[in-house]
Amino acid sequence: MKKNILLFFSIFVLFASATSSCSSSEQSSNNNKRPNTPILSDNSDGKDKNVKAETIKILSWNLYNFGKSKDAQEIEYIAKKLKDYDIVAIQEVSTSLYGIRAVAKLADELNRTGSKWEYKISEPTSGNGKERYAYVWKTSTKNAKILLKKDWLEESIEAKVDREPYMARFEIESKSTKNTVLLGSFHAVPTSKDPEKEVVFLEEIPNKYRTDNILIMGDFNLSQKHEAFDGLRERSFVAAFEGQKTSLRMKLKDGNPLNKEYDNIFVEKRGFEIKKAEVIHFYKDYKSLKEARYISDHIPIWVELDFK
Repeated sequence: MKKNILLFFSIFVLFASATSSCSSSEQSSNNNKRPNTPILSDNSDGKDKNVKAETIKILSWNLYNFGKSKDAQEIEYIAKKLKDYDIVAIQEVSTSLYGIRAVAKLADELNRTGSKWEYKISEPTSGNGKERYAYVWKTSTKNAKILLKKDWLEESIEAKVDREPYMARFEIESKSTKNTVLLGSFHAVPTSKDPEKEVVFLEEIPNKYRTDNILIMGDFNLSQKHEAFDGLRERSFVAAFEGQKTSLRMKLKDGNPLNKEYDNIFVEKRGFEIKKAEVIHFYKDYKSLKEARYISDHIPIWVELDFK
């Protein structure tokens, strides 16, 4: 009888030990999973404080007499080059009806690329060498909606330049943030007419729109190194490109197809962080520079920005 009791007690002890080991193992396993669960502080609202503000890609391109000079195939090609960007500023749109039609056709082609695009065209500029500007933009990106709030030709300096800048204020709204950006698209006079005499007046734009986060972009016909840009630099603007040639030669020179540092994007540092600044060497798609220049004598430039 005593042997049976001892046997029963031994079996009970072994069973209890096994159960305890299993429970301990399960608890350890559950503890190993916990680091995957966000741990919120007592005053947390559940939002990730490390999420950055919305990122946006903005491109600028002088499209060389954009209008009748571009056929349907060329406009389709341009659309394919632009489809991956969010807002596009175009300089040198023809003042004729053909210019308006070309921008509309470009927007139509962009709408065939998988995103919805809208466009706005300026009135003709007021001075010599009249032209129009245009903006085309996606109505929404993967994470945000883009809305044009207002656009205008900048009258405050129209008497000081031949082609006053085309301004546009956009609102970029994501689920967690709402930001605005004021763009100024500008095409200065040719080098033979001293573009530095116009560029010096661009500093009046941030002086006037003090509460906006501003980008001033386009074809300045002038290197960013020139002292004419000092006024912008003193107001915390930085050139996105340093030493980047953007105009196309007629023919290769020493193997180089690019000629002058004419195009740039000046970014107001208080509002943005530049993540990328790159150019598109579209001429490589063509057999010769002559063929490429039917598209443009400038290459497009673009920046990817974070709002601060």
